Amino acid sequence: MLSSRLPKDLSPSPFFAELERAKAESAPFIDMTVSSPVKAGLPIDLDAAVDEGRESFGCWNPDAAGWKSAREAVVEYYRERGGNFDAGQIILTASTSEAYSVLFKAFCDPGDVILTPMPGYPLLDTLAQLEHLECAPYFLELRRKTCGGEFRFVLDTDSLLAAPERAKILLLVSPHNPTGHCVSREGWNAAVHFCEENNLILVVDEVFGDYGFSPEVRRSWEYALDDRRKTIDESNIWDAGGGDFINLPEGGPKCPIFWLNGLSKAVGSPQLKLGWMAFYAPREKFEEIRAALEFVEDAYLSVSAPAQALGISLLPKAAAYESRVKERLLQNWQTLRESFPSKYCPEVLGGWYAVVRLGEDDEELTLRLLKEKHVLVQPGFFFDFDEDGWVVVSLLQEPAQFKEAVARMRALAQG
Repeated sequence: MLSSRLPKDLSPSPFFAELERAKAESAPFIDMTVSSPVKAGLPIDLDAAVDEGRESFGCWNPDAAGWKSAREAVVEYYRERGGNFDAGQIILTASTSEAYSVLFKAFCDPGDVILTPMPGYPLLDTLAQLEHLECAPYFLELRRKTCGGEFRFVLDTDSLLAAPERAKILLLVSPHNPTGHCVSREGWNAAVHFCEENNLILVVDEVFGDYGFSPEVRRSWEYALDDRRKTIDESNIWDAGGGDFINLPEGGPKCPIFWLNGLSKAVGSPQLKLGWMAFYAPREKFEEIRAALEFVEDAYLSVSAPAQALGISLLPKAAAYESRVKERLLQNWQTLRESFPSKYCPEVLGGWYAVVRLGEDDEELTLRLLKEKHVLVQPGFFFDFDEDGWVVVSLLQEPAQFKEAVARMRALAQG
């Protein structure tokens, strides 16, 4: 009766069933899986934004790409960070997950393959499966940065060469959930070259893009569009139709590139359900691609008027909000790195998560931490780590609680 898009068994695995029982039976525990700033005591003030946007809540002006005023707010968000997109390059969605769905519908046929990172976030496999697509892995490897230096996860570019013939999309996540990896210029160039040579679409999930910890970290659209985009002259301005004159210089990457983001992380408001795609395409492909995206979006028109109105009000406040969240992330990351050697706690270059290797069996570790130390973490197998013993923690928790949880984790590891 049910669709073949769904897993054959929708019941929780024995491990997660046991974990839920342990949570119900445990004394109050410190939740090191918290992923929402709202739940971590870091909400943005919505009152002023609601008052400002209320008059637009009752408006209904259907636009497949989203209200132009809301797309211009996204353009300004990038401009404040050194980016140079135009409203014609922005497509609004109800979430980043929906952006994936739109891209899968626009570019893939059933049975096609999405290249996803391993370790990686399991939702990506689910979203692909719901579109009758398959996922094939490329790998992030744990390496020592320099002789005697810190360990970090890096893109294994050679692993891209094992891509199946039906691969259509290469998906990068930077900063990466959960390892904190950020794509380097070298890795970026290799990924772009691979997509150009194999006629792939490059999709970059950069929802954590504003939360880089290292001066080495740059947004990948800086690599892609570099200094040619920073100086706008008439030779770069291209009439894309529909009144959109886009700074799209010739000689850029030969593959289409999409950057996904949204209010979920930019202003810590996943409940508002507003995301977007910013995209680049060679001039000869641009109009066809935009038409395809708008065709899919027009079938659903899922972005609400209140979400767009609130996005217009909130995005100008994003930088101040991100600064507040980043201060906590850095404080908690410092606590973690002081408690565990780099070999067991690889360097985080950005994002909201970190990984720690505590032992030999991550399922047992997760249950013992909850039952014995009253600390909830996520097991590494959930993210397809290639060896046992890894656990994943959120850096969003309140710092005093985070410090106490880390002390308990260390005690279990040493015990």
